[in-house]
Amino acid sequence: MDLALRGCITRSRVSEPESGPRSALEAGHGPDRFGRCGAGKQAGTPPRSGGRRRRRTHSAGPRVGIYQRRKTVSVDVGGVGIGGPNPVRVQSMTNTDTADVDATVEQVIALADAGSELVRVTVNSDDAARAVPEIVARLRRRDYDTPIIGDFHYNGHLLLPGHPECAEALAKYRINPGNVGTKHRDENFTKIIEVAVEHDKPVRIGVNWGSLDQRLLTEMMDENAERDEPLDSQEVLLEAMVESGLRSARLAEEIGLAHDRIVISAKVSKPADLHAVYRKLAARCDYPLHLGLTEAGMGTKGIVATTAGLAPLLMDGIGDTIRVSLTPRPGGDRAEEVRVAQQVLQSLEIRSFEPQVTSCPGCGRTTSTFFQEMAEDIQGYIREQMPVWREAYPGVEELDVAVMGCVVNGPGESKHANIGISLPGTFEEPKAPVYVDGEHHTTLKGEGLVEEFKEILVDYVKRRYGGGEDAAPEAAEEAAAGA
Repeated sequence: MDLALRGCITRSRVSEPESGPRSALEAGHGPDRFGRCGAGKQAGTPPRSGGRRRRRTHSAGPRVGIYQRRKTVSVDVGGVGIGGPNPVRVQSMTNTDTADVDATVEQVIALADAGSELVRVTVNSDDAARAVPEIVARLRRRDYDTPIIGDFHYNGHLLLPGHPECAEALAKYRINPGNVGTKHRDENFTKIIEVAVEHDKPVRIGVNWGSLDQRLLTEMMDENAERDEPLDSQEVLLEAMVESGLRSARLAEEIGLAHDRIVISAKVSKPADLHAVYRKLAARCDYPLHLGLTEAGMGTKGIVATTAGLAPLLMDGIGDTIRVSLTPRPGGDRAEEVRVAQQVLQSLEIRSFEPQVTSCPGCGRTTSTFFQEMAEDIQGYIREQMPVWREAYPGVEELDVAVMGCVVNGPGESKHANIGISLPGTFEEPKAPVYVDGEHHTTLKGEGLVEEFKEILVDYVKRRYGGGEDAAPEAAEEAAAGA
């Protein structure tokens, strides 16, 4: 097969038989610069699941008929499968000085505990490269097997060959084809890929629009200018990003990197551009795709921009790993980006990470703050219990809880949840009916209402997810004691 065509394999979002053609050439559709290719079959096998060794992870499958994944090869990254039959993975990145082993280890652990399945660290100096093996060793001694990915810019062609222990300790290399060197990009790129082949490591070819290869962009702008109907310059820029990723992937395969050792990303800062560039990539290759904005910003703006960028692609089955690039506040919690990524996937019903608490926004019928305080209390209580519940009660991540503030929507929402409570609004009778699996279970009153509801919640979790008996008796007893 022509290696120049292997990176141009289209993947449909609808399931296909295993016997389809593998390449665009075999499908009878040759690619061109601004064209599209044909469809093929899935490749790859599911690797082992990853994360912390002692922690069981569970994710409910997406609802049939709503979500169908794009077909890709499966890439094993340190025991965590990306693409293929594997779930969409949550990735994060440290912001510590990688040479500071203590700080980096602690932040990786915090990210892993929050649910990050892969963690990327900057490797930008000899000191950072020397620190990587010790970082990984300490994580393993503390029973964390989270894959560590090395992020290389400008000097990866020097650091990886110069520090073989670092090259071996990392689970994957991320390289930017736009800055692998100044005057000898292809030569430097080759050196990095040769190290990856030697150590059998996967590579993410990460294109960024802020550091796009200017030679390629100039070439494509010149070609566009000669067209009878030239494209908009922004369209050419996005096409250049796609071409950069696919050319680099083809070159990596020519050097010797296996097809199922490549992941591609093409990050931009605007959601609409993200949609455009990833739809192009998805139509023209079967490599797993890593999704994310280059920079999302801070706070609400960053969360909204990220959701606007990721959600439409994910709902169309595009995306195999995601990272939320929030700007943290000074001294802020780095793990927030992990929780946002999880919430995006859970809100889209693609994966489940923890029970969801539905609560109303409040209105003139709910002038008391009690229902707000209770909703926050119950959500916090569930989060505290999850390390225990996850071990004892597989599937508890799918639990839906409703804490509603008045009679208008309270009973209805509570009946739709697995377990729900409808609190009294202003001027309503001071009692709170509790519903379990759509049926009225009991009515609570008085100051002990919150604690009584927690007891009902714990009992429900044990009965529904414990299989009639506690799957892990000690953990279950600890969970019950927490109520």
